[in-house]
Amino acid sequence: MEHQSEREVLVDRLLTRGTVDVVVRERLRARLLGDRPLRVKLGVDPTRPDIHLGHYVCFRKLREFQALGHHVVVIIGDWTARIGDPSGRSTQRPMLTAQEVAANAQTYLDQFFKVVDVNRAEIVWQSTWFGKFNLEDVIRLTSKYTVAKLLTREDFAKRYEEGSPISITELLYPLLQAYDSVAIQADVEIGGTDQLFNLLVGRDIMREYGLEPQDVLTVPLLVGTDGYLKMSKSYGNYIGVSEPPEEMFGKIMSVPDHVLGDYLRLLTDLPDEQIAQWLDEMAAGTLNPRDVKERLALIIVSDLHSPQAAERAREYFHRVHRLREVPEELPEVPVPPRARVIDFIVRAGFARSNNEARRLIMQGGVRLDGERLDDPEAVMELFGPAILQVGKRRFARLLPSAQDS
Repeated sequence: MEHQSEREVLVDRLLTRGTVDVVVRERLRARLLGDRPLRVKLGVDPTRPDIHLGHYVCFRKLREFQALGHHVVVIIGDWTARIGDPSGRSTQRPMLTAQEVAANAQTYLDQFFKVVDVNRAEIVWQSTWFGKFNLEDVIRLTSKYTVAKLLTREDFAKRYEEGSPISITELLYPLLQAYDSVAIQADVEIGGTDQLFNLLVGRDIMREYGLEPQDVLTVPLLVGTDGYLKMSKSYGNYIGVSEPPEEMFGKIMSVPDHVLGDYLRLLTDLPDEQIAQWLDEMAAGTLNPRDVKERLALIIVSDLHSPQAAERAREYFHRVHRLREVPEELPEVPVPPRARVIDFIVRAGFARSNNEARRLIMQGGVRLDGERLDDPEAVMELFGPAILQVGKRRFARLLPSAQDS
């Protein structure tokens, strides 16, 4: 085997580690090794403002492109966000107002640039070109693709077979996303595996407009903290990119052992050999998975916050979870001296409603000064400050005040 240059090693790593589909692999490899910086497209559908470690997988891959000198183009889908893309969903996604999209996009970008170099990225709003589209342009675009092809997309095909509604606007989504690639003349488009169909439509539409088709690269969908479903806010199994260091560290420590291999490969730069060794040692019982999770948590929190914040988060975790100590700094919450436990929980911000507070108590996750509380309707009288704990990581110091009676 001939000796590879450092650049070839980096390119081959980009194309193999943490990737699923690469179309067309050999062509993309040659272009990555070439002298011309490639325009690497990421389409952002800002239907929600917060992003999680599932998105982080994709952002890290973009960072690899940047490290090789290539140019990231982020398209804010302010038009398609108002239409709704049902990728992997069985129902239509609700439309958003322009104001909601703008607010979500700004929050998204603030988190995005925690990972990707802002100085090597171009931000483009989709309305730049679609704002000028007229009916003739729409008809011309739709004439370049068939309904039969669109219905081969898995979620469309399933809904069509079930007789569930599919709106014309939803069918337009892949074509609009594809036209984005025409508008910016993308060389590469990156996305999750659930976006593969749309990315490939982009290749077809670019050809129809007389352009060289983009290459395509997809990354895996990260499994959430439950260990089975893809990470999603909808499933409540996510780790947010902007979460406080202590919360992020604690959630990473809670992931099931069987997902550690994927988390290490997708969320760190650790050598494959090191990861394989750890997995072998865990399987043999000579390495405690808890120690691997701690290393993983340190790496991720350091990357998204700072090494100092990661170390403080580790100390916090040891103090609260291993040594069973209460954190030194707690939010202080004024409360009535006499009230129901559920009122304390809601007042502390640990539940959005009385019903949610009742569920937390019934699940056995609420303690007051270390004592587990079981009666949701219990009325407590506080004669001084008390420590409220909800779950493993949420604490507050309750301060009884006559003014709150």
